[in-house]
Amino acid sequence: MPAKPTPETPEGPARPADENSEPGGGTTKDGPAPVSGTAEGRSAPTPETAKGRSAPAAGTHTPPQPVPAEAVTPLIRGIAVLRELTEADGTLSLSGLERATGLARSTVDRITATLARMGYVRLDGRDVHLSPRLMELGNAYLSALRLPALLSPLADALADELDESVSLAVADRDGIRFIHQATRRRAMSLSFRIGDLLPAERTAPGPLFATEWTAADWQRWRERRAADPRDLSFTAVPPRRYGADARDDEDFVRRTEEASTNGWAVDDQLIEPGLVAISAPVRSPQPDDEAPTGDRIACVASIVSHTSRHTAHHLRTTLLPRLRSAVTDMEEELRRTPPPEPGPPPSDLALWTGESKLRLGRDFIESLARGLTVLTAFGEGRPELTLTEVARATGLARATARRALITYEHLNLVTPREARTFTLTPRVLSLGYPPLSRTSLPEIAQPHLADLTSRIHESTSLAVLSDSGEEIQFTARVATGRVMSVNITVGTRLPAHATALGRVLLADRADDHPLRHALTSVRSQGYALVDEELEEGLRSLAVPIRDRAGRVVAALNTAMHASRRSLRECVTDLLPDLTTTATRIESDLHTATRFTHVPLT
Repeated sequence: MPAKPTPETPEGPARPADENSEPGGGTTKDGPAPVSGTAEGRSAPTPETAKGRSAPAAGTHTPPQPVPAEAVTPLIRGIAVLRELTEADGTLSLSGLERATGLARSTVDRITATLARMGYVRLDGRDVHLSPRLMELGNAYLSALRLPALLSPLADALADELDESVSLAVADRDGIRFIHQATRRRAMSLSFRIGDLLPAERTAPGPLFATEWTAADWQRWRERRAADPRDLSFTAVPPRRYGADARDDEDFVRRTEEASTNGWAVDDQLIEPGLVAISAPVRSPQPDDEAPTGDRIACVASIVSHTSRHTAHHLRTTLLPRLRSAVTDMEEELRRTPPPEPGPPPSDLALWTGESKLRLGRDFIESLARGLTVLTAFGEGRPELTLTEVARATGLARATARRALITYEHLNLVTPREARTFTLTPRVLSLGYPPLSRTSLPEIAQPHLADLTSRIHESTSLAVLSDSGEEIQFTARVATGRVMSVNITVGTRLPAHATALGRVLLADRADDHPLRHALTSVRSQGYALVDEELEEGLRSLAVPIRDRAGRVVAALNTAMHASRRSLRECVTDLLPDLTTTATRIESDLHTATRFTHVPLT
């Protein structure tokens, strides 16, 4: 393995990192401190030790390492909060976070207030919920990786052809982590979430990745097995009923040897009874630190089914040839697609955090916010960045960016490369991605509807168009507390042509509709206002919700009795708030659909 490099030397003296100060650069008594430094100094609780766990967290599997003296304590604590929320499937009470992290309640309050200001969590009374915007951290990793963008269409096509679930996974130390899922909609559904981490020995991709393990990797795997024999730290899989023993270890070694010989591997009900899978490696032609001549395993493609449809033997004899053919197509796609040009990096992030500190004061932990922005510096065309490039992309001082990178290397969220650069690791997906990757549009919209209703004091709704195009279906709704209000429940269907919601949705379709003149007006002005057409006294105003491609996929409305506001007042008083809310819903939707499928209902 190549020696770990020392990144560029920062400027400035070291100073302690606390929740009220912005961390700067630093040196040790022997000179500039390396990113992997273990110099003695004031340490902070890691996400593992903050909980007082006796066993390491999933994916670490080694004794806790000394915290570098220059690590940013608030950033470590903020990451711990995000991981606990992820482990709790996206929601925890403030008191629950206090217990899970071992942090003081005042610290939890300030961390969650900062994350809420960034749009990464939502505070609802005493509960904290992960928000779709947090997915921008995982999106940074996935876009820098390139594999989902290039290979997902081929995985989806294979799933459609075979009518079976297909997944793509990458190695994460001695585990595997999913980066794409093409699932089948059946009563017996088989899929994991994007970002889920599984132990290598209980999967089909695991033996394939293990063929490239070093002696140190095998030792780390054995230490993890000894520390967590029932796989309790891997929350995405059912725990073992009994602890693993030497025979299980020998079985994984044997399966790895077979995978090296065969070029494929199977999971015959290792995760849970009835689940079977077969996997083949997708090799990268690009050289890197581990494979200077290329040909390393970039990811593993798997076909996943259950024993009522296929046995493990049947997967090998029937579906393996088609899987290998798809893998060949994937490898060809990697060979012929040139690296993309770097996209635009984030801008004015340092300025934004400064303004937020002025607005919120002590409740905003600037060092946490600035540290999290470092992850967003990576992305499409920016898979590897130097310290200077990270600082330039975020607008942060080099010393500030450096200490964030020190912290992230300690947490295994970034790794240094030979050319004085850094890359994100798959563990970035552990920051909220698994629970958020299963969100739906109504779930995305609901808190925005609640906020809109509280501002305009009118009921608000979200609706989609039926398959026939003749009806709308309400998918989310927040009612106002009035004696006389519009009484519509989620799931209600109404004629599309007679509603403002329907006309907004129809306006994005072809012009051969009987209402084409009215719809042309709706399309040009960007909203629909329907007055007492569906029912006497009912007045409704609606605006569109667009996906990443600009297509109208849903509509947002407010409805009221005609006596409450004139037609003009609907436009002057309500339309700006509706438009602002639609923009916020679209922003969350666009973030969530970058690499995942978001159901509309």
